[in-house]
This record gives sequence, structure tokens and C-alpha cells, in this order.
Amino acid sequence: MLPSALLQSLPQALPDNAAATPVELAASSAPATAAAPAGQSLDILQLVLHASLPVQLVMALLLLASLASWVIILRKKRVLDRAEGEADRFEETFWSGIELPKLYAAATERHRAIEGMEAIFEAGMREFNRARQRRGGDPRAPLESAQRGMRAATSRELDGLERNLEFLANVGSISPYVGLFGTVWGIMISFQGLASMKEATIATVAPGISEALVATAMGLFAAIPAVWAYNRFATRVERMAVRYDTFGEEFASVLQRQTQEA
Repeated sequence: MLPSALLQSLPQALPDNAAATPVELAASSAPATAAAPAGQSLDILQLVLHASLPVQLVMALLLLASLASWVIILRKKRVLDRAEGEADRFEETFWSGIELPKLYAAATERHRAIEGMEAIFEAGMREFNRARQRRGGDPRAPLESAQRGMRAATSRELDGLERNLEFLANVGSISPYVGLFGTVWGIMISFQGLASMKEATIATVAPGISEALVATAMGLFAAIPAVWAYNRFATRVERMAVRYDTFGEEFASVLQRQTQEA
């Protein structure tokens, strides 16, 4: 009796199917957990299409601003490249020892548009020749007239190089705030929709917030290239302004020597 009572009091081993049950549950739940993130993807187009009308208008405005910025960026790069190449060629010709009357005659040829440094030279030389043809005037008048003509031509050339840079600056500074306005508006609409729901979960709020955040992303997408291009092009315009001013001073020195020799 005693041995049988001791055997009954000992803990019994678990059955095989009970031991395998937790392992089978973990194995069966693992694929479902791993497969859940794989089915989730970020569809920007669907977020834009399902956004509210004010947010869509903000996105459309930012998209147009971005497209206009890229058009200006490509054109401005071409204009500045051409201006720098023209300045290099003209400076090489000017300091090659060519006579000024021949260089002026080449600059004033018909059916040929001049720009950049050559236009500055043509304006200075034209005013210098006009002032020299006047008799009984101040000997310093030709040089002063040439300097005024070159300053006016320099201002015109720089105005052409700086054209549309203001638009890039405005896009770069305003676009993030426009995108933030769209985001705030979309989030307000999302939380307003929760007022009619008894139970609010993150799955209910997430789609509306995601749609709203696209506006901020588009604002940054429009602003970053515009800011970079504005800083880059503004620096190049400043360098061209220094080159034009330096050439004007050097050309004025050449004219002054010719006046003194005459």
C-alpha cells in the first residue's frame, strides 16, 4: 500500500501532444507576424487622391512651383554658362593685342547680337568716340562718358543674369510653410472625423495623417532644389559682376592712356 501511495503522489509527465502545442502555436503564428509588414506599402498616389480638397490644392500648387523652379534652373544654368564662356573668349581677344577700332568694328556688326563683356566694351567705346568728336570740351569728358556707358551696360547685363532668381528665393522660403499649412489642415480634418466615432484607434487616424504629411514632403521637395539653385546662381552672378567691374576699370585705364598720348 505504501509504495502505491508514493507512486500516485509523484508528478506525472506531460503528454506528447501537450508539449508540442506551444511550439506549434509559435510556429504557426510566426509566418503571420512576418507576413504582415510585407503586405504594407506606401502608395503616394493613393494618399494624394484620398486627401481632402484643400490639401490637394496645396499639393497642386507646390507641384507647379517645383516644375517652374526646375525650368528656371535649367535656363539659368544655360545663360550663366554662356555668359562665362563669352567673357573668357572676349577677354582673350581683348588682351591679344588687337587694335581697339577693329575690335569695336567687329562688335558693331549688323545682324549680330552682342551681350556680356563685349556689350560693355561696345558701350564704353561708343560713348568715348562720341565725346571725342565734340570740340572745345573738357579733356576728361571722353573718359567719364565711357565710364558712364560701361556702368549702364554692366547694370543691364547683370539684370539679365539675375532675372527669375527672385522666384527661386520665394519658392525656397515659402514652400515649406505652404506644405505645413496643408499638413495642419489635413490633421484637423482627421481629428474632426474622430469626434463621431465611439472608439478611436491608431489605424483610424493614421491614413488621414499620412495624407496630410505628404503636403509637407512636397513642400520640402519644392524648396530644397530652389534654395540650392538660388545660392549657387547668386554666387555665380556676383562673380560675373566682379569680372565686369574689373574689365570696366581696366578698359578705362587703356582709354585714359590713349587720351594722354593724344
